[in-house]
Amino acid sequence: MGQDRKQIGEVSERTGLSLRTIRYYEEVGLVIPSARSHGGFRLYTDSDIARLLLVKQMKPLDFSLEEMRDLLTTLDELERDDAGTAGREATLERLSTFEAAAEERCRSLRAQLESAEEFAGNLRRELDDRRTVVAGSR
Repeated sequence: MGQDRKQIGEVSERTGLSLRTIRYYEEVGLVIPSARSHGGFRLYTDSDIARLLLVKQMKPLDFSLEEMRDLLTTLDELERDDAGTAGREATLERLSTFEAAAEERCRSLRAQLESAEEFAGNLRRELDDRRTVVAGSR
């Protein structure tokens, strides 16, 4: 096995994804390992790992498996650069749509985080107030 190919355990450690999740992404056709060892072990290249990390980044933004698959296909098409100018423009437009969706979902997550932080702050103040009352009654 060459140094440029990694088994699933090492990929799991590098990506922070569980073995089960990596196998699931293979099962649904998102990230297929580039090769198998003679013993049948999955072997991943740096490119495969980059794809897994991209999928991992999309997950908290609630992209569906189909959307993930479409983005990976779009990026593959741009990488190949074999579609003429009109095809490339259409592919870039799809990528632009993903970028806009990601930005909108990030805005939504920031708003949710702001609300959660406000809640935590309210609890912290309530706790501080209660501790002050308890300390004052001693």
